[in-house]
Amino acid sequence: MSHRKIVLAARPRGMPRLSDFELVTSPLAPPGPGECLVRGIYLSLDPYMRGRMDDRKSYAESVRLGQVLVGQVAGRVVVSSHPSLQPGDPVVGDLGWQDQAVAPAESLTRVDPGRESLSTTLGILGMTGLTAYFGLLHVCQPQAGETVVISGAAGAVGSTVGQIARIMGCRVVGVTGSQAKARTLREQMGFDEAVVWGSQPEDPDRLASACPDGIDVYFDNLGGSVTDAVVALLNLKARVAVCGQSSQYNLDRPAQGPRWLRNLIIKRAKVQGFLVWDFVAEHAQALRQLQDWLGAGKLRNREHVVEGIENAPGAFIEMLEGRHLGKYLVKLSPE
Repeated sequence: MSHRKIVLAARPRGMPRLSDFELVTSPLAPPGPGECLVRGIYLSLDPYMRGRMDDRKSYAESVRLGQVLVGQVAGRVVVSSHPSLQPGDPVVGDLGWQDQAVAPAESLTRVDPGRESLSTTLGILGMTGLTAYFGLLHVCQPQAGETVVISGAAGAVGSTVGQIARIMGCRVVGVTGSQAKARTLREQMGFDEAVVWGSQPEDPDRLASACPDGIDVYFDNLGGSVTDAVVALLNLKARVAVCGQSSQYNLDRPAQGPRWLRNLIIKRAKVQGFLVWDFVAEHAQALRQLQDWLGAGKLRNREHVVEGIENAPGAFIEMLEGRHLGKYLVKLSPE
């Protein structure tokens, strides 16, 4: 028995290149006691993976050269040596960029997407939805009528944050990278405004025009110049959730920006970084709420799916370049 996997061939410098990845076919030992063989169906591609390719110290261990890249996979059990899982069971686990994997049964989570595709367990009914849910509702605690601004708003997390904010009765402004994405946010995702962000000097003024009453809540996926402009517009007692800093991930050195901590004193604003694992005890309840909203049509799910493990590196680069809307997935095998 063999499997195909993508390993890290070289540490990226700046934006990753295809040569930084290698497709390898290697033998796969059968599962031992307490283990399962899982056939991967969907691989999740997420911005955090870029940080794991560096050798800098972070909240998680870096991927070693020659090691399979990290990532969540949704699949089905093929062989099980543990009574808690049976062949055919749908599961999610941190199996990495590979089309089959052997893993301890205790590291796998049996999932039930209901009438939805198994792909949703990696997106809106998985870590993506949970990240949006806890970052907005627990960290920022938005109130009806407040203005919520989201950077990277057309991505998987950002578009979900915006929709939840609308459910909460907030006015929602998304910051995104193109007019096409801005139209999608307004026309399909229910955003009140969408600001296209570039390098022009007038960008901060456009953001101010979209937020005439200031900003009460900021969900930050990008960092950089967007965040600099947002902080200048924060209202008294504003809340900021720092989810990601994807504008900085491909830089060898962090970009220098305005020193805006003084503004936090003036506005008595709260800035909090978070990880979805901070709220693991409440995941089940949050997933039930997300599933209810999705079933009732209050949330819309958008996915971008690429076929084949061999195409994962190119898809990952496209994701970092922002050439997609919604959740980016690689389909590894038929569902």
